[in-house]
Amino acid sequence: MSFRLGLGRCSRHIVCRASATHPSWSYLRQSQCRMLATAIATEKPLVSTSPGQLKFAYPNNITSNLKRTSLPYFWLRDNCRCNSCINQDTRQRNFNTFDITDNIQPSQIEATEDGVKIQWSGDDHKSFYPWDFLEFYLSSNRRAPEPIEIEYFGAQGSQSSRSWPPSLKYGEFSANEAETVGRLTDFIRRNGFAFITEVPIESAEPTEKLLEKIAFIRLTHYGGFYDFIPDLALADTAYTNLALGAHTDTTYFTDPAGLQAFHLLSHTDNSSRDKPGANLGGQSLLVDGFNAANILKKDDPKAFEVLSRVKLPWHASGNKGITISPDKLYPVLEVDESTGQLQRVRWNNDDRGVVPFDSEYSPEEWYKAARKWDSILRRESIEYWFQLKPGNLLIFDNWRVLHGRSAFTGVRRICGGYINRDDFISRWRNTNYPRDEILKRVIG
Repeated sequence: MSFRLGLGRCSRHIVCRASATHPSWSYLRQSQCRMLATAIATEKPLVSTSPGQLKFAYPNNITSNLKRTSLPYFWLRDNCRCNSCINQDTRQRNFNTFDITDNIQPSQIEATEDGVKIQWSGDDHKSFYPWDFLEFYLSSNRRAPEPIEIEYFGAQGSQSSRSWPPSLKYGEFSANEAETVGRLTDFIRRNGFAFITEVPIESAEPTEKLLEKIAFIRLTHYGGFYDFIPDLALADTAYTNLALGAHTDTTYFTDPAGLQAFHLLSHTDNSSRDKPGANLGGQSLLVDGFNAANILKKDDPKAFEVLSRVKLPWHASGNKGITISPDKLYPVLEVDESTGQLQRVRWNNDDRGVVPFDSEYSPEEWYKAARKWDSILRRESIEYWFQLKPGNLLIFDNWRVLHGRSAFTGVRRICGGYINRDDFISRWRNTNYPRDEILKRVIG
């Protein structure tokens, strides 16, 4: 059987509506408009049946951008989006996929201007598939994540940013919370970090409430929202006055913290009371791990490969009764297997366990690669140093940005917390993109 629209030509086009207020949305829509440009004809495809598949044939045999010319019936039935199949409140399936017979067939097919209607044999269920859904999966294997243009930074900031460092004011959140949180999360996605200035310092509560505008604060063995002065009660060098080299936090979690926040509420030193303007130390350091990894890959491709292939043990064992380690070994540089793009940096040499012997690369090769990596992290050209000041809240991407500090004297009171990566990305999506576009990308 074959089915064709009763229309000679169709004027359907992809419509581009780039947001005037947000660059991510503009970039996303432009990308979508380019997609399928050569595969979509002015005339709809001929739709026909074949064993187990619904076939599509475009006019003039236009197939250059197609990955397939048919879609499986079982796959189509499983992806029915009608109200009886998908709970429109929860967006979850209302049926058991495996109650569908594996050789399901259509009893009736109708191709319309808007899409394809199918009535299925057996239960007479009716499904409708819009053309944009069908054409997407004829030309693609899966939905891509939201496009994001990463802006590397170094000692002098980011060359592509108009203003540096990326900052917002505390008062902007009360004026328009959703829009301001959208800008904040987008700063972090693009630049790796952002400041919120003019945050009240009379107590830690305003800082805590700001972080909760992104998502809930993550509980760990350190607690949840933290407010501390140097104290080794938690058995970690972060709770001392010592200098700390560039590192990421929670390397020992299967899912390391997504965001980390620091707000210096006060820094005092009674011994310097009679020395106005005395330097108490405690400068903060940020290093763009993605930038450093990109440099490593260019300078020494093998070192990059070694650090992305050799999987290591990581641990937190300082406190009695605490021995935390991930579900499995993880490399320093975690690369997305499907895209080849760097996904996460996991680096704290103090928390690293023993380099194993059972990898494709020897411990000697790993040490050589790690030495190269360490030398890049210490380059003045990529070390971004600044002084934390009361009132300036720093939030950064712990999957990308390494942090450290210089030694200091006196007593610093710091508050802040961790936020899960998934919750951060969800908040970023929902404050930067329309809901229907989000659902397409996360569901398919």
